[in-house]
Amino acid sequence: MKTILIVEDIELNIDLLTQILEDDYNLIIARDGAQGVALTEQKAPDLILMDISLPVMDGYEATRKIRKALPSLPIIGLSAHAMQGDAEKARTAGLTDYLTKPLDEDLLLKKLIVYLG
Repeated sequence: MKTILIVEDIELNIDLLTQILEDDYNLIIARDGAQGVALTEQKAPDLILMDISLPVMDGYEATRKIRKALPSLPIIGLSAHAMQGDAEKARTAGLTDYLTKPLDEDLLLKKLIVYLG
């Protein structure tokens, strides 16, 4: 079973992602960007779902740090920001893909199949 690291600080979003994913994936939860970087190093997940607006270290910075060690690890950014340019900023930071909140569950599952097989 593949492992997904969810880096998210809002409990409601964690609960929603857990409900969607827990039957098909092992889940690890980090509640800020720094913890996300540390858990990536410790647990070697197969994919990361990375919130952008996080305490301690935002999702862009956490992604840049992870990219230095794991350039090919799929990292999907999750953000309520849907303005023009946000997706480009996400890719520049090293995110593999970018989804806006509220999440489209079907689109999320399709993306996971693309990146995890």
